[in-house]
Amino acid sequence: MKALILAGGSGTRLYPVTISINKHFLPIYNKPMIYYALSLVFLAKIREIVIVITPNDIENFKKLLGYGEKFGVNIEYKIQEKPKGLAHGILVSQDSIEGHKIFMVLGDNILFGHGLTELLENTKQAIEKEGGAFIFGYYVKDPHRFGIIEFDKNGEVLSIEEKPKNPKSHYAAIGVYFFDENVVDYVKNIQPSNRGEYEITSILEEYLRVEKLKAKILGRGFAWFDAGTHDSFLEAGEFVATIEKKTGLMIGCLEEIAYRNGWIDDQQLIKLAEPMKKTEYGKYLINLVESKI
Repeated sequence: MKALILAGGSGTRLYPVTISINKHFLPIYNKPMIYYALSLVFLAKIREIVIVITPNDIENFKKLLGYGEKFGVNIEYKIQEKPKGLAHGILVSQDSIEGHKIFMVLGDNILFGHGLTELLENTKQAIEKEGGAFIFGYYVKDPHRFGIIEFDKNGEVLSIEEKPKNPKSHYAAIGVYFFDENVVDYVKNIQPSNRGEYEITSILEEYLRVEKLKAKILGRGFAWFDAGTHDSFLEAGEFVATIEKKTGLMIGCLEEIAYRNGWIDDQQLIKLAEPMKKTEYGKYLINLVESKI
């Protein structure tokens, strides 16, 4: 399985902050936003990663992440010339992901909860074994802003609708998706919506049509943020800060996850920490080695 992270777009919902910078470089407390999406990929133990970006951001992404070698993964970049919808990100990446099952994450999504690693690993295994697509529902107060999932009494998906005027539920499909290898064929056959975009819901509807779409509702043990608006951006940062200060453990720390996955060793982790040794982040990494927590 490969991972696909969508980190393009123009970030207009965060203007004027993002006029001169890609939102995925903005800090959510003590880490760039993109770290949180990548951390989900690392937790799912996927090492082949494709990141969709805008033409102007290639050098900055390389400066921040390189090609993944420092984390023990392989990162490939695909250029999306214009924002044409989430499904369009699959189209521009098709030569790298075609024939593969994929774990797709939106770059501005932050997900935290007890049992998250097991949830991701179990879902990955289910897709690898049974195929189809898997999405996650999260209760929201303002369902008109999201792609909304309608469930039957048995928890099966009945419909999914993008930004509905009359929502059929309050469960948003968060920006975390698992797809089998059929996803590229499906996206090739969909047409742009009235907004002129290739909608992710169009792909999900194809999986639903062939009865291959499954969903799980994330309950109160999970926190999800779509950090694409000023309010949600602020809320996400405050949440991360609170959890980290209370527990002494970090959320979305790529170096730590790579280390615990066995992708990098003590010496490599210390090398990554060295330029940051005067920061709490760097001290945290060094302590992982020294205390073996």
